[in-house]
Formats: sequence, structure tokens, C-alpha cells
Amino acid sequence: MASAAEQLAANFNFGAFGKATELRQRIFFTLGALIVARLGTYIPLPGIDPTTLAQQLQQQGGGLLDVFNVLAGGAIGRMAIFALGIMPYISASIIIQLMTTVIPELETLKKEGEAGRKTINQYTRYGTVFLAAIQAYGIAIGLENWGNVVIDPGMFFRISTVITLTGGTVLLMWIGEQITSRGVGNGISLIIFAGIVARFPQMIAQAFEAGRTGSISFAVLLFGAVFVVGLILGIVFMERAQRRLLVQYPKRQVGNRMFGGESSHLPLKLNVSGVIPPIFASSILLLPTTIASFNSQNVPEWLQTIVTYLTHGSPLYLLCYGLMIIFFAFFYTSIVFNPEETAENLKKYGGFLPGIRPGKKTAEYIDYVLTRITVIGGLYLVVVCLLPEWLVFQYSVPFYLGGTSILIVVSVTMDTVAQIQSHLIAQQYEGLIKKAKLRGANRR
Repeated sequence: MASAAEQLAANFNFGAFGKATELRQRIFFTLGALIVARLGTYIPLPGIDPTTLAQQLQQQGGGLLDVFNVLAGGAIGRMAIFALGIMPYISASIIIQLMTTVIPELETLKKEGEAGRKTINQYTRYGTVFLAAIQAYGIAIGLENWGNVVIDPGMFFRISTVITLTGGTVLLMWIGEQITSRGVGNGISLIIFAGIVARFPQMIAQAFEAGRTGSISFAVLLFGAVFVVGLILGIVFMERAQRRLLVQYPKRQVGNRMFGGESSHLPLKLNVSGVIPPIFASSILLLPTTIASFNSQNVPEWLQTIVTYLTHGSPLYLLCYGLMIIFFAFFYTSIVFNPEETAENLKKYGGFLPGIRPGKKTAEYIDYVLTRITVIGGLYLVVVCLLPEWLVFQYSVPFYLGGTSILIVVSVTMDTVAQIQSHLIAQQYEGLIKKAKLRGANRR
């Protein structure tokens, strides 16, 4: 079965694209919204000395700030109004998803369809504001204790920082929702995608400069390019991989006619959890390094020992990183996919898996298959994320060449291309329907 990108390449022509007025407007709207989101990463936070901040970030690199700086498109490195990025919204969404499995009221809302989804989205927005305010206050306190970064520390600086950073996150959240509803692709994912891609020219320039000065050999640069291409091909293959369970629907007789009896399939993605496990795992592992960097003068001995062992590329770091990725892959998959609910829906509409009794037995079988493919998906994420980490440690490859960044870029590109393809197909169907109506009118 051809992918959306292959179908788009095979069926694409400029005539069809020129006629797709709505799609063109959606693409232009998406590009404009992303430009606004990028401009916000260059507006500095009030009350910050940018020169001192740049020096401190250069001295204390390699911590949790580097992870968030990549996801925020460099906004943390410049301490811009979008420094928090979209991470509070992602965290709030995950917390709400966890709560739907624990709180019956939220679980009921989830099953109410569109109205319940709107209510849950509103709760997610409230949670985003709450988390962003807490994180912004923590950043304000950390900046005041971080050398002479803050020009005039005090309560006024803290309040202004909380208002500015929280407002920046809310604005990004609104831009993402507008892209999702009026543009092309998932708005939140595209904002993160734009932030990562915006650093690619700088990364390429640094790589060529390192090769010119001799700090990195030409063979290493060539190997890095081949490795990235191979990694992208592997990610595309694994993200498209599915385990399809055959679903049969029984025949039913209405009058003298027989209906039903068709077969379908239940697609189970190999990597259901997406990029959440690597982001969570790296955030937890780099948390001690970040705490130590903000309080470098009074670091406890036990914390210094943890930071020493959990350095990039060290055996303990790679081991913990891999185990955490597998753990979060299983954990997040159990949240977003419920085998019992899927089995109940199949039973409700008369579908069944051949050879499996509907109901509880079907749920157990789906859970068994899902567990097996999640093992493969978790190992795939481990390979994608650990190989670049090893390259960072061995050859000093820039961090934003990491597997998490490439995984986000490839996944978002595939989803966006699939949506563009669906819009083009819808446009072609509308054209066919209009032509059929005109022909029918002429015949009459």
C-alpha cells in the first residue's frame, strides 16, 4: 500500500493544486501563523541582560535547558517571550489523559463525543495556564540566582516574567489551535517542527565550518550525513508499520436481500506513543544536571555524583535512557489505547475477530498483540535515540541532530503530507460531483 507521500507525488499536478483554492488558503494561513510563532522567539524577556545570559548558557550547556531549547526553537537560548514554548500544553494534555482513566466524570465526558471533547479541551487550557505560571515563576527565581542575568531582581521582575511567559504560552496554544482548525496539519506539532527546522541552516553551517577548520574530519561529516539519511528512512519505515487485525462483520437478511458480510481490519501502529517517551526520558535524566547548573556554588555531594555518572554518552546514562524510553512507551500506549473499549465498540457494531470470542476474549487478544508490537516500537525508539547520543559523546555532534528532533520532524512531515493528500482528494471528488450534476442537467 502506497504512503500518502507516494500518492501525492504520483497524483500531484499544478492544475489540480491551482484549483484547490481552499487548500491553498489553508497552506498560506499555516505559513503565516508559523512565521508569527517564530517571530515571538526573538522578542526578549524584559529585565534580562542578554550578554550575561549568553555567557551563562554557554558555560552551563548540556542540561534540561538544551532539550527545551530545541523544542522551543531556540527561544530559551534568547530568553524570549515564547521561552516556555508549547511544553506546558503538552504536559497538561498528558495529565488530563491520565486523569480520564482515574476520574469517572472525565471518562464520561470522553465518551460524550464532540461536546465532551470541547469540555476536556477547556480543562486542558486551564491546566496549561496553571502549569505555565508555575514554570514561569520557577524560571524567574532561577534567573535571579543565576549570576547577574537579571538587571533589577525583585517581585516586580517575577510578576512581569510570569505574566509575559504565561501569555506567550497561551498565545502559542491559540496559534496552534487556529492552525489545526483553519490550516493544514496539527498546529502544536507544526510549531515544534518549525522550531527544530529553523535551526537546520545554523547546524549545517557549523558542520561545514568545523570541517573547514579541521576540528571534525571530512570522513566524520560524510558518515554523519549518511547516518541522518539512513535514520530518516528507518523512521519513515517504522512509523508506517502496522499490525492489522482482520475484523469480520456478519451477514444479515433484510427482506429478500442480504446485507453485510464484509471484512475490514483494525490497524495497530507499531509506535503508538510517538515522540513522548524520548522527551519524557531525556527530561527526567537531565533534571539533576539542570538543578546543579542553577546552583553551581552549593551543589550537594550526592547530586554532584549523579551528575558525574549521568553525562552524555556514559554507559549508565545510555542504560537509564533506554529503560525509561521503553517504560514510557508502554505507559503512554496504555493511556491512549484501551483494548477493552475497542473490543466493546467492535461488539456493539457486530464486528469480531475470526476465531476470537467477542468481548473479554477479544480485549485480551488485542492487548496481547499490542504488548508484542509495543516491545518492537520501544526498541525502535531506543535505537533511534541512543545512536545519536553515542555520536554526541564520541564525535561532538551538535545536540539538535538527536534522534528525538529527527523523529519529530519526520513524523510531523508525514502527517502534514497525509492531510494535504486528503484535501486534494476531496477537491477531486467535489469536481467529479459537480461534473456529474452538470451532465445530468444537460440530459434532462
